[in-house]
Amino acid sequence: MTALTQVSTNQCFDGVQGVYDHASESCGCDMRFAVYQPPQARDGLVPALFWLSGLTCTHANFTEKAGAQRMAASLGCAIIAPDTSPRGDDVADVADAYDLGKGAGFYVDATQAPWSSHYKMWSYVTEELPALIGAEFPVDMNRCGVFGHSMGGHGALTAHLRRPDRFKTCSAFAPIVAPSQVPWGEKAFSLYLGEDKSDWRNHDATALVAESDSDVEILIDQGEADQFLGEQLKPELFEQACAAAGRRLTLRRHAGYDHSYYFMASFIADHIRWHLERLS
Repeated sequence: MTALTQVSTNQCFDGVQGVYDHASESCGCDMRFAVYQPPQARDGLVPALFWLSGLTCTHANFTEKAGAQRMAASLGCAIIAPDTSPRGDDVADVADAYDLGKGAGFYVDATQAPWSSHYKMWSYVTEELPALIGAEFPVDMNRCGVFGHSMGGHGALTAHLRRPDRFKTCSAFAPIVAPSQVPWGEKAFSLYLGEDKSDWRNHDATALVAESDSDVEILIDQGEADQFLGEQLKPELFEQACAAAGRRLTLRRHAGYDHSYYFMASFIADHIRWHLERLS
């Protein structure tokens, strides 16, 4: 198991917000992630939620803006927030594209050069990082859920649908539910995974929902003033797929809310409580 380097720790609601670096075998570079340990973790294992962030983000956007620690401390839940892509001088990037390269890993294992050398975010968030968390932190790995925002909402949905044994609960804010059918996903998937759209299916929640072994309800919150709603997010596609598959979905639409972290800060406590009710 790779050794951790502690970057920072801060006391927060009587728990500890930490940031850590380690050498990732999956991504072939150093990766950074954040862990919030609630005060209950001093006395034993606690359930955990893995948060996946969106385009242009790092671990810091969620830990510093969402305000999740108060509810996590109250309910005794750890929260793990990885980066959104590999980083480093040797990692492929597109300097003038916010939606491709660093900050835009899309939680897939890239198969196409030059991305395939480092962009293994699927393996990282579903295998390597959970194994590391289980070994190094007081987390009950049998009580874990996943949630995320936008690109990270896409990652959360696919992680749960493909690995319900690992991520037993799932929710999302403004997720990219059908990346194979929207510009963000089409751009990233064609370069990371190739032009054969059949290879995209395993990373498209709308396509996966009919095949998943999970029957757990999913929660999605979507702002109706979201500037990306009509072109990039299209929650109605996932809603239709869930209805066709007989899958339980709670899709809450909120007037006036946009795509920003102000939206997530408004409802993050609801999500943490929702997960913990099911994980307990």
